[in-house]
Amino acid sequence: MYQLVLVRHGQSVWNRDHLFAGWTDVDLTAKGAGEARAVGKLLKQQGLTFNIAFTSLLKRAIRTSWILLDEMDLLWIPVIRDWRLNERHYGALQGLNKARLAEEYGEKQVKNWRRGFDVRPPALTENDPRFPGHDRRYRDIPRQQLPTGESLRDTVERLLPAWNNLIMPAIRREQQVLIVAHENSLRALVKVLEEISDTDISDLDIPRGIPRIYELDRSLKVVRKS
Repeated sequence: MYQLVLVRHGQSVWNRDHLFAGWTDVDLTAKGAGEARAVGKLLKQQGLTFNIAFTSLLKRAIRTSWILLDEMDLLWIPVIRDWRLNERHYGALQGLNKARLAEEYGEKQVKNWRRGFDVRPPALTENDPRFPGHDRRYRDIPRQQLPTGESLRDTVERLLPAWNNLIMPAIRREQQVLIVAHENSLRALVKVLEEISDTDISDLDIPRGIPRIYELDRSLKVVRKS
């Protein structure tokens, strides 16, 4: 039996301010750091431990992993950071206030941008400073793979190579795996794990501060979740 635990990062500055973050590298608030500590304490109290952890290239997820693992006295385990675990790229919406967008475009449109499986946000142009090609952390990634805006379907497709080639082998090898990532990259992974339909995935929430714990069989099918 294999163990996989998913944790969404703690509250970020832009979560607090109700802004679309996407790939913008915003940090945790003090509340977010507290949420990360609380998750680490909870997992430790439940007797869980890890051999390896995965996270994105965004500091709100990286810092959550540090705080959580420190609380569990597991800072020594290997942590693999991969851009494919980044949050869904919200394109030209990044940095904009969700409530103001709802006033301008209507709540239904904003909900579709946030929750629709096939709905892409307005795209960035590649000369926009928010385009990932201007960030040196993505310099080794082919430019055509860098998003200018993503639907959740796009996020699933982006994440799958990391799941198939990095995370699945680690689960089989290490057995106790932690992933600290983002609401939509985790929604994408849960969709794959639980075989959730394109329609039903819009209703799935990944709250902060509540780990999603799986037991998987040898074919990596979900046997139990909590």
